[in-house]
Amino acid sequence: MQIRRVVTGRDPHGRSILLSDETTPRTVSFESIPGHAFAQVWMTLPAPSLAAPHTDPTGGEPDLIPPAGGTSLLIVTFPPDHVMMSPQFDPAAAGAECMARMPDLAQTFELQSPGMHTTDTVDYAIVLAGEIWLEVDDGQQTRLCPTDVVVQNGTRHAWRNRSDAPSTVAFFMVGATRT
Repeated sequence: MQIRRVVTGRDPHGRSILLSDETTPRTVSFESIPGHAFAQVWMTLPAPSLAAPHTDPTGGEPDLIPPAGGTSLLIVTFPPDHVMMSPQFDPAAAGAECMARMPDLAQTFELQSPGMHTTDTVDYAIVLAGEIWLEVDDGQQTRLCPTDVVVQNGTRHAWRNRSDAPSTVAFFMVGATRT
């Protein structure tokens, strides 16, 4: 997965400038789940500053889920579900790789219900390519296509790609407090 990221800022005189134009530094293509990848485009802490960043906020920390009031922008490519049904698929290797590459998100997944998870975030999920199905707690599922948007309010859910082609979804996550 290659996602181009253009970051703007200000020069010492307050004029807008381009700070960087490159592929996202934090891009992960999973070895144990062929076709599964993510790029963390950007993240902010609570009460973000408009000062030019001195370091890349996606570097260093492995967290994808933002703290309450923070944000995280991810682009995820989901392989077709049949990839996980293949005789060559190793669930233990996939789980270990997920824990190593995205520990905070991996910890939210339920072992007894593969794919189901809950995060303390409000997510805006925008389907960019392909189709994907959103499954919620009661088993209800809805098919989503490019330009469809889901507002995910910290509820238990799973993403299912029942097609034969990859699906790419942008997730803008806002950290929230569960009450």
